Amino acid sequence: MQNNHNSCEKAQLAIQDTLDVVGGKWKLVLISVLRNGKRRFRELSREVGISPRILSKELQELEMHGLVSRTVCDTKPITVEYALTDYSKTLSEVIVAMHKWGVEHRKKQIV
Repeated sequence: MQNNHNSCEKAQLAIQDTLDVVGGKWKLVLISVLRNGKRRFRELSREVGISPRILSKELQELEMHGLVSRTVCDTKPITVEYALTDYSKTLSEVIVAMHKWGVEHRKKQIV
């Protein structure tokens, strides 16, 4: 019985850790958009429909967790590009599963 409890507790901790990193309204959306290639800050803001202030916060958190890289380009005016890191590819299965579930859920809700 104790072993089952420990397994459940570890599973809950793992799920909580995952949600701490990618939870919220925007992080997985940003990762999904960046899967199609690097984007400049303003491109991301427009494409996702997110305010610059919130986008900046979300990108900083994704960068802190090693999922997004930030490159300052030598242009005038200075531009910043964001891209996914190799580590972000470890979320591919999660994103594909969520996409598949979301498509099915949308079909069910529209019926």
